[in-house]
Amino acid sequence: MIEEKEERDGEIISINDFANDCGVVLIQANKSGEMLLTTVNVNRPGLLLAGFEDYFGEKRIQVMGNAEYYYLQSCTKEERYDKLESLFERKIPCIILSKNIEPFEELIEISQKYDVPLFKSNKLTSQLVNDLVTYLNRKLAPFTTIHGVLLEVSGIGVLITGHSGMGKSETAMELIHRGHRLIADDNVIAKRIQDEIIGTSPDKIMHFMEIRGVGIIDVRSMFGVGSVLREKSIDLVIELQAWGKNIEYDRLDNNNKHEEILGLKIPKLTMPVMPGRNLAIVVEVAARNERLKKLGFNAVDQLLSNVNFGEEE
Repeated sequence: MIEEKEERDGEIISINDFANDCGVVLIQANKSGEMLLTTVNVNRPGLLLAGFEDYFGEKRIQVMGNAEYYYLQSCTKEERYDKLESLFERKIPCIILSKNIEPFEELIEISQKYDVPLFKSNKLTSQLVNDLVTYLNRKLAPFTTIHGVLLEVSGIGVLITGHSGMGKSETAMELIHRGHRLIADDNVIAKRIQDEIIGTSPDKIMHFMEIRGVGIIDVRSMFGVGSVLREKSIDLVIELQAWGKNIEYDRLDNNNKHEEILGLKIPKLTMPVMPGRNLAIVVEVAARNERLKKLGFNAVDQLLSNVNFGEEE
C-alpha cells in the first residue's frame, strides 16, 4: 500500500511562489526565477559580516534585521561592499530584510552580481524567522505517495485503502454526500511534519474523483467548497478487504493494529467488504469511535470493565 519514500536533496521553488507563500516582497530577482531550498534552518549573517567566518550556514536562507543593518551603516561604503561580498560569494539561496528595511545600494549591486534573490518583509525579525522555519518544515518534509482516498470524517482524517475494485471511491462519494470532506482521491501525498502525517492531493488532480461507470467528477463544483479540504492529518487507516470465510476478523478491535507511514504508527482497521454492507456508515462510525479514543474513552475497555465488575459481584 505504501510506496517508497521520496529521496531528494532539496526543492527548487519559483521565487514568485516563495514570495507569495511567505508574504515577502521581491526587491531583486535572479536570472532563473528559481532558487534551491535544502534546509529548514534560517541564518542571521551578523557574525560573518563582523569577520567570524567559522560555522557559517551558507545553504540557509539569510535574514538581516536591525543589528546587521546598523552595523553595516556604521561602515564605509568600501567596507560595506567587501563585507557583503564575503557573504554573497558563499552562494547563499537568498537574503530577506526584515522590518521593511531599505536595502543599501551595495546590497542591490552585489545581489545582481552574484545572481542572488533579494526580498524584504514588514515583519519583526524574530517573527519572520519563525514563519520561515514553519514554511520550510512543511516544504521540505519527507513524503511518500499512497494509493487510496483521504477524507475528513467527523473531524478525523481517514485514509481508505485497498485493492482496485473494493469500492474506495464509491464509499468516499457516499461520505461526501453525507456532509464529510474530500482531501485526495487515488494519489495521496503524505508528509511527515514533526509528529504528524499530513495528507494532501497533487495539485493537478485536487478536488477530482474517478467513479467507475460515471467517469471523472469535480467534487468542489458538484457539492460546493465545503465538500473539500486542502490537507488533513491522517489519524486512521481503513483497509477495505474482500470478505472471506477463511479470514478471521477481530470483533473487539482489541489488537491495536497500526500502519507505519514515514516512521509513525497510525491506527488501522481492516474492514470486510460484502454485498449489501453500507461501508460509508461503518467508516463514519469508525471515525467517531477513533475520535472518542483520542478523547480518552475506549468502548472495549469500558465493556471489559463492566463484565469484570459483574463477575466480582
